[in-house]
Amino acid sequence: MTALTLSTAAAAGLRADAIVVGIAKGAAGLVVAPGAEAVDKAYDGNLASVLETLGATGAEGEATKVPAPSGFKAPVVLAVGLGSEPEKDEIYEAEALRRAAGVASRTLSGAKKAAFALPVQDAEDAGAIAEGALLGAYSFDAYKESGKDPKNAKAPLAEIAILGGKPRDKAYKAEIERALALTEELNRARDLVNTPPNDLNPESFAAVATAAAKEHGLKIQVLDVKALEKGGYGGILGVGAGSASGPRLVKISYSAGRGKKHLAFVGKGITYDSGGISLKPAGHNETMKCDMAGAAAVFAAVVAAARLKLDVNVTGWLALAENMPSGSATRPGDVLRMYSGKTVEVLNTDAEGRLVLADAIAKASEETPDAIVDVATLTGAMVLALGNRTFGIMANDDAFRTSIHEVAEEVGEPAWPMPLPAHLVKGMDSPTADIANMGERMGGGLVAGLFLKEFVGEGITWAHLDIAGPAFNEGGPFGYTPKGGTGSAVRTLVRLAERTAAGDLG
Repeated sequence: MTALTLSTAAAAGLRADAIVVGIAKGAAGLVVAPGAEAVDKAYDGNLASVLETLGATGAEGEATKVPAPSGFKAPVVLAVGLGSEPEKDEIYEAEALRRAAGVASRTLSGAKKAAFALPVQDAEDAGAIAEGALLGAYSFDAYKESGKDPKNAKAPLAEIAILGGKPRDKAYKAEIERALALTEELNRARDLVNTPPNDLNPESFAAVATAAAKEHGLKIQVLDVKALEKGGYGGILGVGAGSASGPRLVKISYSAGRGKKHLAFVGKGITYDSGGISLKPAGHNETMKCDMAGAAAVFAAVVAAARLKLDVNVTGWLALAENMPSGSATRPGDVLRMYSGKTVEVLNTDAEGRLVLADAIAKASEETPDAIVDVATLTGAMVLALGNRTFGIMANDDAFRTSIHEVAEEVGEPAWPMPLPAHLVKGMDSPTADIANMGERMGGGLVAGLFLKEFVGEGITWAHLDIAGPAFNEGGPFGYTPKGGTGSAVRTLVRLAERTAAGDLG
């Protein structure tokens, strides 16, 4: 685990492997960002010129190393790009600081300590740098022999010191504590997404949640196959019917006390999705261990809310199953009786996420929370619509959808509001059941949202986050985002809980 401190030490006298400074694109060329004045002075004010000579432009994602000036205890100065220099009287945006700090941490993997001399105007800036640096220092090497070697040169950056902060100031301390709790839980979600499906199945996922609940004083209830059968959870049971690993429904709850606002988060937790009888073709199933990313995000958000002692009640529902083909698997054409009592004709067993979510949403509705938010790697259609880095937001309340969009943008998670066109509902008509699990092919992501809406309790505000694009990064790392599991939606859910606790969401 990467250590994090605030430091008032001068950059020159700090023992570290590198000093991290920010650079930006100015109107007249490269500029050194605030926070690095002492470092620039040690280069006689020529640090920008030196870096320009080496090809640095200040663009986001850029990292340039130069030898440290004479008299510095750190041997290297690492300059990271912040993008365009802010206008006069404006400051660097929090997301630019997060990304630059993440780039620095990734670049310095294997180092023992780095001092971050990035722009810190207030406590929020220090929190953003801490968050980006800690997320950028993530690695998943549990299954590599090299990961067991303490001398491994690619181990994460071991210690981060943020310069320019106020270690004794309550606001600064709170931001650092928040960053530590949030990133530890987000990185736990990344670990779960990255864990191979032969080690992470519904039962073992439930065991991880149970252990965390015990550690942090949360209430937890795990429904196994027998309990699911007794309760009539036909959607979850139908999806898990083909697997040797039985499904689970996990309820994990953080309570701030009676009379507080109550948020219910529901996560899709398909620990491996083969498509079932509607089998996915080769090329589409190799990364399907990530189909439980929604449940991982919900789990992480609830634990983070508890660690931050937020003044809001948060309940997480993890709908866990493995979707496999076998003689006992649900077939296309089968009809499932859901927990809500509705019947669903299964036209495609690879549209399974909506089935487990429907049961969990219906159950969550019984507690009449102030709002339900479900999170799921639900449809390829959403990836086609929004790409690999942006999740879609659908809701039965336009104001709530707007609020979630604002929250997502605030924390640096690209998202976009999507509609729920009523005319698409008819495409899910079934001659046999109340509804089919498939509708029109065009607008498939919206159809999935409309299906879920059918299972939301009357009068309950609800939103659906389709994170199919950003949940798993198959490309190279960027900013503070690694290859593999990203922890998408965790920060949005936590900030939503924080804003609800503050009374900002009604």
